[in-house]
Amino acid sequence: MSATLTSLKPLSNYFVVMTKKIVRPRGRPRRFDPDHAVATAQRLFHARGYDAVSVADVTEVLGINPPSFYAAFGNKAGLYARVLDRYAGTDAIPIQDLLRPDRPVAECLASVLEEAARRYAADPVASGCLVLEGTRCNDQAAREAACVFHAAAEDMIRVYIAARYPEEAERLTDFVSTTMVGLSAKARHGHDLDRLLATARLASRAIALTLPA
Repeated sequence: MSATLTSLKPLSNYFVVMTKKIVRPRGRPRRFDPDHAVATAQRLFHARGYDAVSVADVTEVLGINPPSFYAAFGNKAGLYARVLDRYAGTDAIPIQDLLRPDRPVAECLASVLEEAARRYAADPVASGCLVLEGTRCNDQAAREAACVFHAAAEDMIRVYIAARYPEEAERLTDFVSTTMVGLSAKARHGHDLDRLLATARLASRAIALTLPA
């Protein structure tokens, strides 16, 4: 879109119309929305894995330039930390809600494992657990950020078990955590919901044999 400025300038007995055009870029500039960027990056990291996603990939998908990216997030690990925060609040397994004090421990742990199976298989393009897969990435800062979330989930499970079975808390937490890591890895390798649920239920039976109802 352009604007026209017109002035009249005397020249002899005539007037010469002088025109100057101010040219503006076509279209509106893209508005950068950090929240939308984090949601888009979450999908990208979940689908490909942290290591396989570059800053160029993110900026291309978002339609922004690198300076805008670095101004908003600092670096790729900074963006990933924001992604983990969002994932924990929107898509992660609601462990605290599933570990209920009014239900048997074995039953609640079974619910956690089955919910993990369902969520890990829900989206074939972004399968598995974003946090668990992030604990194995090559970038140290990103790996440590994912490990913080993983450790918090393990602590929640450990404290829940210890409230009624303190002597079993450590080994059962390790067992549940290991099973969830395996479920995530198998989902990433193409196991469907039925196969993941079969594994989760087999693990749940082992927990039930360890703990009384």
